[in-house]
Amino acid sequence: MKNFAQIKRTSFSIKWINTYFSFLSLKLENMAKKVTPLMKQYNTIKAKYPDALLLFRVGDFYETFGEDAVRAAGILNITLTARNNGGDNVELAGFPHHSLNTYLPKLVMAGCRVAICDQLEDPKQTKTIVKRGVTELVTPGVALNDDILQSKSNNFLAAVHFGSASKKTIGVSFLDVSTGEFLTAEGSAEYIDKLLQNFNPSEVLFSKQKRKLFTETFGDNFHVFHLEDWVFQEDYAAETLQKHFQTKNLKGFGVAHLQEGIIASGAALHYLGETQHNKLQHITRVSRIAEDAYVWMDRFTIRNLELYHSSHQNAVTLLDVIDKTTSPMGGRLLKRWMALPLKSVEKINRRHEVVSYLLEHSDVLQTIQQHIKRIGDLERLISKVATGKINPREVIQLKNSLEAVIPVKAKALLAENESVKAIGEQLHDCELLRNKIKETLFEEAPVNILKGNSVAEGFNETLDELRAISTGGKEYLDQMVAREIERTGITSLKIASNNVFGYYIEVRNTHKDKVPEEWIRKQTLVNAERYITEELKEYEGKILGAEEKIAALEREIFEKLVIWMLQFISSVQQNAALIAELDCLCSFASHAKVANYVRPVFDDTFDLDIKEGRHPVIEKQLPPDSPYISNDVFLDRENQQIVMITGPNMSGKSAILRQTALIVLLAQMGSFVPAEAVRMGVVDKIFTRVGASDNISMGESTFMVEMNETASILNNISERSLVLLDEIGRGTSTYDGISIAWAISEYLHEHPSHAKTLFATHYHEINEMTETFSRIKNYNVSVKELKDDVLFLRKLIPGGSQHSFGIHVAKMAGMPQAVLNRANKILKRLEKSHSSEELTEEMKNISKEEMQLSFFKLDDPLLEELRDEILDIDIDTLTPVEALMKLNEIKRMLLRNTTVKIKK
Repeated sequence: MKNFAQIKRTSFSIKWINTYFSFLSLKLENMAKKVTPLMKQYNTIKAKYPDALLLFRVGDFYETFGEDAVRAAGILNITLTARNNGGDNVELAGFPHHSLNTYLPKLVMAGCRVAICDQLEDPKQTKTIVKRGVTELVTPGVALNDDILQSKSNNFLAAVHFGSASKKTIGVSFLDVSTGEFLTAEGSAEYIDKLLQNFNPSEVLFSKQKRKLFTETFGDNFHVFHLEDWVFQEDYAAETLQKHFQTKNLKGFGVAHLQEGIIASGAALHYLGETQHNKLQHITRVSRIAEDAYVWMDRFTIRNLELYHSSHQNAVTLLDVIDKTTSPMGGRLLKRWMALPLKSVEKINRRHEVVSYLLEHSDVLQTIQQHIKRIGDLERLISKVATGKINPREVIQLKNSLEAVIPVKAKALLAENESVKAIGEQLHDCELLRNKIKETLFEEAPVNILKGNSVAEGFNETLDELRAISTGGKEYLDQMVAREIERTGITSLKIASNNVFGYYIEVRNTHKDKVPEEWIRKQTLVNAERYITEELKEYEGKILGAEEKIAALEREIFEKLVIWMLQFISSVQQNAALIAELDCLCSFASHAKVANYVRPVFDDTFDLDIKEGRHPVIEKQLPPDSPYISNDVFLDRENQQIVMITGPNMSGKSAILRQTALIVLLAQMGSFVPAEAVRMGVVDKIFTRVGASDNISMGESTFMVEMNETASILNNISERSLVLLDEIGRGTSTYDGISIAWAISEYLHEHPSHAKTLFATHYHEINEMTETFSRIKNYNVSVKELKDDVLFLRKLIPGGSQHSFGIHVAKMAGMPQAVLNRANKILKRLEKSHSSEELTEEMKNISKEEMQLSFFKLDDPLLEELRDEILDIDIDTLTPVEALMKLNEIKRMLLRNTTVKIKK
């Protein structure tokens, strides 16, 4: 009985489950009925790309639905409507398919990932719903559309991989699918942050699990996309790269040792596949960014110097001033050179020699620049060949650009400079490619291959015959009109065509009675009627057949041409790189000529000796009748390591600091510099702490930002560093500020690296440091005091300044007179009651005591012995090994003394 009851319960359960599933099936069926076949297809495709805005091709329009439609309508400012979907209204917004190049850039630049879903078959050839699929996924970092790209800027996709917590190494890669450039590096968070700032990627990829870590490390100013964690596996990344480059390992690219960099590179390449970018033959190598080959500049320095970006509206950057390149490739390379100044004196001098040669031979400079102007974007044109997205007009542009390379090559080969001659020798003439394009395509080929008239006459015999049939139609129709007028007597008869009826004969109503019986009436108008004839329909079929065959044949010929062109990718890319290099050097020469720049001289010393230096940006902003006041700056490690610059507010202290950094930067880029003369040893790191800014989003005040930046400098200085500090300590109280400024200066002076430093300050108490520290020298930016005013002379002269003239600056700013009067009274009262002399004397005493080690109790014989031992050490010549030995000796002395005391 128990078994029977159990069986009964089981049977009931099965019956209930069957009933439930039947009900569920019916419900799902009813739900399915509410969704139209089109929307069902849309929903299936959209489910595969949930993070993308889906452009769904319907007839002659790209449509968006639901949330995508709301978002697209807002960005594109197009009408948002609704369509009935089985009783439910779904938001709808769309635009004509031929306007894709107008609307797509707006969506991508707004940060959207856009999936383009096209019709994959001719609607006329199917009786069911048209087959559709995503043909391309365009994201901010993966774009080939000219309206999205900027000609003189790379469009980098970056991938970041965080290594193990113990190694604290981060890998990064930068890939520009529009040019084929692929770079990788790895290092500390600070180094990767600097690279991200320099390369300014349009999109950054990283693992989903690292969202918080990425934001904490690099901020939230990037367009980001998260990939699954399994993509960032070493084996998968290496396999992805080796498969793409068709190699067994990555040793040939010099990146095999970059474990984290390889993983980041593999993730970037994987993402291209995910976004339907599978034709990537133009990505021919991955290159290492060699950290030790370039000048170190942290992100604070890059921001402070305003090299190519500025937080101020309408500000002029260094790039705006010096960029005289005439090709897109040259413009992009110049940015790279600015981001990565050289440390190799040999390479720097090689660039300087070319610039000197071009300046001395103005005819060569002028000729080369004229021809480079005619060269289009070779990198991006050949990339379009590789990806199959090039059109006939762009192929002609590629051919014309390669023809413009020929006279550049000829002129370079005749050059007396070896570097210029080497460029000429390496340039490819690409004669076979140029001739093939010339014989295949018309010079005035259209943008769209479907418009016809792309393939040149005489290239294909069949095509020429079909064209003869098509173009001969006008003569045939004229003959038919003349014949029918004579036969019928209808003098106003004419033959025309439209998309509805095709070809037809139009007769005015006044001649209706003369129409022959065999003519077939097709349309009645107010004043006329339209007819067709058997002869006309037969001829129409012949013409239309020829036009369809022409279109298909031209498309076939063009596709074969593009595939054939793939073998020239590396040759064209090499030409692009060489032309870019030559363009940058020509830019340096032409700017040096106009702006009166000179060649800097490099030697083996640590000195920086600038005679009559000028700020390259500020001098361009001044009116013609206001010459820039130039200044000398000299720094070395032995006598004048730190120059302390005091002077009034607005006198130009910050400008002197910035111009010094920019002169060094330009010199090591390979450019001439704005000065009368410059002699210098190579600089390996440039640090600046100039200007003030809050980081409110991260909860950091101006002072906290200032301290963060200064700490980064003090923790990374080297013997060839250039340090520029402006108004350190002003974000806190006066005594705190003076103490911090003094301590930082003392630290820099006593640090074994003896880093060259310019320190601008409004704390005049700091001037007293020269009495204690031998390598600190005082300078001030001079002013001329008038009766009730002050004149800024902006000239740097020896000696310290004792006045800030802050109230004078307030007066110049238009401060009310009542405020100025009250400020003067308060200033006089404070000067009487709070003398800064006591503070300065105390700071000097503290430093002297610490330097003389007077904190020892000298009545202790051991301490006297230790003092003498330490004071006899020559720190400047002490090697690390000697320092350890000396430290060990002192330790033994202390242990010996302790043992003696214990025995006693």
